[in-house]
Amino acid sequence: MSAFKKSIVKNLVDLLNAVRNGDFKSLARTITIVENELEGYEEILLSLKANSTTHVVGITGPPGAGKSTLINSMLKILVEKNKKVAIAAVDPTSPFNFGSLLGDRLRLSEFFNHPNIFIRSLASRGSSGGLSEKLIEVIDILKQGTFDYIFVETVGVGQSEVEIAGLADTTLVVVVPESGDDIQAMKSGIMEIADIFVVNKCDREGAERLAMNLLNSGREKNGWKVPVVKTSAVNMEGIAELEKLIEKHSGSGVTNEKKIFLLAEKAFRLLQRERMKGISKKEIQEVVKKNINEPNFNLYRFVKELV
Repeated sequence: MSAFKKSIVKNLVDLLNAVRNGDFKSLARTITIVENELEGYEEILLSLKANSTTHVVGITGPPGAGKSTLINSMLKILVEKNKKVAIAAVDPTSPFNFGSLLGDRLRLSEFFNHPNIFIRSLASRGSSGGLSEKLIEVIDILKQGTFDYIFVETVGVGQSEVEIAGLADTTLVVVVPESGDDIQAMKSGIMEIADIFVVNKCDREGAERLAMNLLNSGREKNGWKVPVVKTSAVNMEGIAELEKLIEKHSGSGVTNEKKIFLLAEKAFRLLQRERMKGISKKEIQEVVKKNINEPNFNLYRFVKELV
């Protein structure tokens, strides 16, 4: 190993040690390196340690359900208990620079500089499931820190967002009274992933009926009877009860079977990426352009030889 490479590795080791000691600046820098695949990102990923103690809470639901306000209200309770919380908020991608629109920074501004709260925006970058393509890696990095909880707030794109169920230890599905007429249509997708149903904006008409419909659905996951809690995040109503339910689910011993499938899919994508290293689309295009008019050109044979 060259002296330059040794220097990079040493710096990365120091960076990860700082993350494990609770340094937020080092954590932000580490996430940036991995998210943008800068030099040394693979060494960081290979150095990550397993962590089963930090609880990952996924918060999903349709746009306008008040997910960010709900997080803000839960943080008020958790900071009073001196809990440390990381928030990975997946924002829609900017059409101009393909970065996050940073909407969560505005909605969670009250805790932006709090010493126990770390907030990171991630761009969805076109991911159809409402999650950032790099989110699994970012969560694994956050787990290297000293957090009690990691909250993952998704874009809120609807039924395709069910992949959050494979990432979180506890999944909150947040709905509002206006969702009542859509419950039947939503059953095949987002409604089936809930560990806890949250009927937010419960001061609105129809909240009681919606909560009762969800409760009567009698959903159960691996022996866990899915509870329904009514909240008004703005008024802090029901937030303490919700925090207790999350803690109860955390200690229930219920395993997330979907996580195996999500990690296997991620492993498959990583294998694809590894095998595609050194292959340039532009170079392929040039070769195809050069050979396409050849009488014996065969696209499938060409791909086979490339592989």
